[in-house]
Amino acid sequence: MRNAIYSRREFGKVMLAGLPLSLVLGSQINSKFKGVQIGAITYSFRSIPATEIIPAMVKIGLGEAELMSNHCEALAGAPQVISGGRQMTPEQQETQRQQREAFRKWRMATSPETFKAVKKKFNDAGIDVQILCFNQGITATDDEIEYAFQMAKALGVRAISSSSTVSFAKRVAPFAEKHRMIWSGHGHSNVTNPEEFATPQSFATITSFSKYIGVNLDIGHFTAANFDAVAFIKGNHARITNLHLKDRKKDQGGNVPWGEGDTPIKGVLQLMVKEKYTFPANIEFEHRVPEGSDLITEVSKCLQYCKDALA
Repeated sequence: MRNAIYSRREFGKVMLAGLPLSLVLGSQINSKFKGVQIGAITYSFRSIPATEIIPAMVKIGLGEAELMSNHCEALAGAPQVISGGRQMTPEQQETQRQQREAFRKWRMATSPETFKAVKKKFNDAGIDVQILCFNQGITATDDEIEYAFQMAKALGVRAISSSSTVSFAKRVAPFAEKHRMIWSGHGHSNVTNPEEFATPQSFATITSFSKYIGVNLDIGHFTAANFDAVAFIKGNHARITNLHLKDRKKDQGGNVPWGEGDTPIKGVLQLMVKEKYTFPANIEFEHRVPEGSDLITEVSKCLQYCKDALA
């Protein structure tokens, strides 16, 4: 984004358009309150095209992003792969096969510059990309794991977050050590499967694999699994790369508008102020958009909730 002196006429157009000045001048959006960095995982904007995510974050006033790998690739120009259902015709199956092959070739042709260009899009809008969310499972090849780390390095992020399994965390540990980059397991609430990142013990297990394996704690899921997010953060803050903020009820309750569940969002944010924790707390919007509202309005409410909790 060009840094320029705008004429009174140009400035007026910007104000009438309702765009934050940071988008025009290329300055950093400040969504840090009392030292706590509030941002959002771009998964929150999954219902809109990838090209609309940056403008949405600017309009809301979010200065930090946890960038989903699929959004990163879309913004980098990756060919689209249309997902199909179980009842695909032979023609549809062939089209999907061709799309997957084109996508595979596109990935092979990428370079660090491919993803540095994406980072620049965010930087020019005043948004700092601190975390790459790259979800991978046990079937990922070594080349695919390496690709994730190469993308992360090109983006210049602090860490990779990932919804995965305990077995995969053990497998990815050598890659994290080779690249000296933290890979963090993203927690969910399924306490019945020992492969899931859901219990304090599962996080203790994966962090034992390497000093480069960390924790991406989702305080909503952690609460739904009937664990104490505040206590866990106090005891494990050194291994936490970032938080996901949402509100859920205990006993595997669903996602609800913030303030209607049992998740100690306010308590967690106030703990971060007290202890001066520097990892970002990222909004992960998952509850349903109420009738008559819209995504930007609802995510803005989440940001305001954080501001009020930190006031």
